[in-house]
Amino acid sequence: MMDDERGSALVEFIALGVGVLVPLVYVVLAAAAVQSGVYASTQAVREAGRAFVTSADPRQAQERALVAARLSFDDFGIVLPSDALTITCSGGPCLSPGSAVSVDLDWSVALPWLPDSLAGDAPTLIPVRAHHRVPVDDYRGSPV
Repeated sequence: MMDDERGSALVEFIALGVGVLVPLVYVVLAAAAVQSGVYASTQAVREAGRAFVTSADPRQAQERALVAARLSFDDFGIVLPSDALTITCSGGPCLSPGSAVSVDLDWSVALPWLPDSLAGDAPTLIPVRAHHRVPVDDYRGSPV
């Protein structure tokens, strides 16, 4: 009677282990991908704002801010979407003393290894938004 049950515990352990472990690993990887996107976005808006307000003129400021945001995304192994970064100036002309610069980033993180054919109606993209406001130094010279 005891020999009939021989080896079944191992099979049950493997079946339950795979059935529980695989989804758990996927959830951890998906959460890590989304968190990486959030960290990249936060760093990108902060660095883009700093690069913008320390520039000599507004045209150079836009270029420097975009490069800073791309470098921040590269640190996390992510490509910055081309139209995701928006920079606006308030409180006067851009880079004038006492004004402020707002940097907004709006994009979506794709869940790893989840093709649309398997997802069905479930969302495969997680929206990520970041905002940072940087004041322009009151004692800087007016932009050229």
